[in-house]
Parts: sequence; C-alpha cells; structure tokens
Amino acid sequence: MNAPIDPHRFSSPASQNLGPKQMDEQRLLEGPQSRFKELMRAFRIFGECLHGFRKLHFVGPCVTVFGSARYKEDHPYYKLSREVGASLARAGFTVMTGGGPGIMEAANRGAKDVGGRSVGCNIVLPMEQHPNPYLDAFVEFRYFFIRKMMLAKYSYAFVAMPGGYGTMDELFEIATLVQTGKVEEFPIVLSGTDYWKPMLDFLQTKMVEGKTIDRADLDRFIVSDSPEEITRIISEVAKSKFGLKHGVWKPRWWLGESDPVLRGRRSNGKK
Repeated sequence: MNAPIDPHRFSSPASQNLGPKQMDEQRLLEGPQSRFKELMRAFRIFGECLHGFRKLHFVGPCVTVFGSARYKEDHPYYKLSREVGASLARAGFTVMTGGGPGIMEAANRGAKDVGGRSVGCNIVLPMEQHPNPYLDAFVEFRYFFIRKMMLAKYSYAFVAMPGGYGTMDELFEIATLVQTGKVEEFPIVLSGTDYWKPMLDFLQTKMVEGKTIDRADLDRFIVSDSPEEITRIISEVAKSKFGLKHGVWKPRWWLGESDPVLRGRRSNGKK
C-alpha cells in the first residue's frame, strides 16, 4: 500500500505569517472570485503598475543585479556582487536590485561606495522583505509579476549572481523573453562561474543536445567573474543598441514627478 500523503509537504512555513498584502496575491491565484472582488483587484494591480511607472521613470539607465538574499557580508559572492555594483555605477549605470539583503544589498552597496545611483524594487514577503540600507530610492510591490515586469522594463542588462528559486525564476523569465524576441540584444550575465557550471552543463547535455533549445539560446549567456569585463560588455551593448552615452542623462519632469534618487539623497542631507 502507498503511504498517505502528508498535506504539509505542499505548504510553506512562510504562508503561516502572511499579512493582508501577501494574502491578497495569494487570493488572486486561488481561482475565480466574485466579480466585484476581481474588479477591485484589477484596480489595485493597475494602481501598482502606475506607481511603479511614475517612480522608476526617471531613475536613469539601469542594470539589474539579482541573487540570493541569504548570503552574508563575509561570503565571496557578496564581495563579488559588491564589486560588480561598483563597476556598473562607475560606468554610469543605475544599479537596480530587488532591494533586499544578501546579494541585492551587496550590489546596491557597491554602487553607493562609488557615489553611484542605487534603487530597489522590493517585494512584500513574510520574511526577507525589508529594504536594505544602501538604496537611494525603492518601490514596494505586493505582486511578484509586477515587480519582475519593472525590473525588466527599466534595465538594459541583467547580472545573475548565485541564488535560489527566485533567482532562477527571474533568470529564466528574462532568458525566455530574449529567446522569443520580446526583448532584443539584452545581455544576460552569469557571475559566480563555479555556481553556474552545473546548470550550464545541464542546459548543454539535456536541452541543447535534446533539441529543446538551440545552441544560440545557450550562447546568449555571458559567463564572467570579472566586474570590469561584465561592465565593458554591458556598456558596449547599451551604446550600440540603445545609443546611451556615459554621463549624459537629462530627464524632463511633468505631472509632479521628480527624480526619486535625488529626492532620496536630499531627504538624507546629501547632494
């Protein structure tokens, strides 16, 4: 006889600590509800999109760095992420992350080390959700899919540091957008080569050789542990594809909007 299935096997400890905002997204994914509730939720989703568009419109050309929230300050990947963040900021990019601790904090911290611009798209979670202290500005979202859309919309490249489910989710969503032509000439960098090697081997032996993806889909990944090389490649693509120029960025304000980075610095007594 088969042993009975333990229902707790399919639950998460995090679900026991959900607040009202987290429960709203959970209810969204529970299937059809009353038309009034669905309409109100649609308004909330639209409002969150509009808030993100207004807040991030003037942050400048971004590169998103994502990775695990669980690496501590003394971990080699934290140190590497901090160096990557500093190098990108020196090149004139705004360093964007998920706004949390670990790898995200390290990249934002690196940008701040060299006086660069640092922003975060934070997600409301029962744990690991507090914005790190190295952000000039951040936007908080309750819906994962809106947060991921913002990270993709305002970035000219992605740098994937080692991480868990969330990192893999973001990495392969961006890879799918590139593969399907939803975004073009979008650099995807894998940093932390020892960490990513087993995954790349799997993609080669199971997917490329199994013909579920093309070799070109795998070749699009840029693998490097050199912050300088990563920044050089991203800068070259940004200049050739999007016409970006280092140090040239003059936003125009309207509808009461302003640069959230400068506003955040002024509120902290900085220029």
